[in-house]
Amino acid sequence: MLDPSVIEFVKTFMETQIPFNRYLGMRLLELEEGEASLEIPFRPELIGDPFRPALHGGVISALLDTCGGAAVFSTFTDVGDRTSTVDLRVDYLRPGRQEDLRARGRLIRIGNRVAVVSLTAFHPGAEDAPVATGIGVYNVRRAADT
Repeated sequence: MLDPSVIEFVKTFMETQIPFNRYLGMRLLELEEGEASLEIPFRPELIGDPFRPALHGGVISALLDTCGGAAVFSTFTDVGDRTSTVDLRVDYLRPGRQEDLRARGRLIRIGNRVAVVSLTAFHPGAEDAPVATGIGVYNVRRAADT
């Protein structure tokens, strides 16, 4: 179980310190070692296809990417450790509805320099019908190495 101060640090960082996340209204819902869940509350400005209407793919991928970063952050033991995205692959499976969107990230592997996270985006109550899945690859920079 993660120390509550680590959870609060990651929550504050992800929700308020990254302006784009703050603009999207991202919220950290859960954080355990190697796992994270985030949510973006629906608002009409997030629609990318007005004919369906469906959520913008960039909103979905931003949520997945941030969720992956949070999952990596959850493994850090030094407040100076950092991560950044190297690669993000997203497979869009169905249109995002005009509802809140959640993401779950699970760490597959973390090494000295790289971490890999499995990602899923879904609507609450419909985790078995994902909107998108993905794999995120993240650079790992240890404070001790700088």
